[in-house]
Amino acid sequence: MNSIAIFCGSTLGSDPVYADAAKKTGKYLAQQGKTLVYGGGRSGLMGIVADSALEAGGKVIGVIPQGLVDRELAHPNLTELHVVTSMHERKTLMADLSDGFIALPGGAGTIEEIFEQWTWAQLGIHLKPCAFLNINGFYDGLLQFIQHTTDQEFTRARFTNALINSTSIEDIVSKFESYQAPQPKWGVQGREDLVKLDT
Repeated sequence: MNSIAIFCGSTLGSDPVYADAAKKTGKYLAQQGKTLVYGGGRSGLMGIVADSALEAGGKVIGVIPQGLVDRELAHPNLTELHVVTSMHERKTLMADLSDGFIALPGGAGTIEEIFEQWTWAQLGIHLKPCAFLNINGFYDGLLQFIQHTTDQEFTRARFTNALINSTSIEDIVSKFESYQAPQPKWGVQGREDLVKLDT
């Protein structure tokens, strides 16, 4: 578990506790020798988690679409910055560069990103862990909804149980180290294999 992707808000949110959590996350990952992979932005929680990792001597890899670079939203001081052509390419590259995925508080983009990786894990595109850093109960309602989809037999229990939910970045990283992936729906598949299944 060498590289961890962080998905989080490009704004700060309404409570300073979110910024505090982002700062602690970046610092802790750097202290543990983990490479931070994130969306390459300089604003909001994204900027804080990157800055705190860099200040602690960590390696930070950003992946950002050219359209956001053109709007001057890219972080200028990262270890590496990959500029891609689209949001789809961004998410694919972040997935390839990362050994696990953590969602800090954020909006629709954050939720979409962590759900895509969780979906890919269910399909066997990868066997990597997904987690919610559930600060201040931010994700309580969403986690209740996920459990509802499980109770209604739309999500298999083994995939719901594999989601890591914690208020502690230390706890999440520890659980990542011992993570055992559940059996995917149809065995391990590459992205190209899943395209074939859809045709």
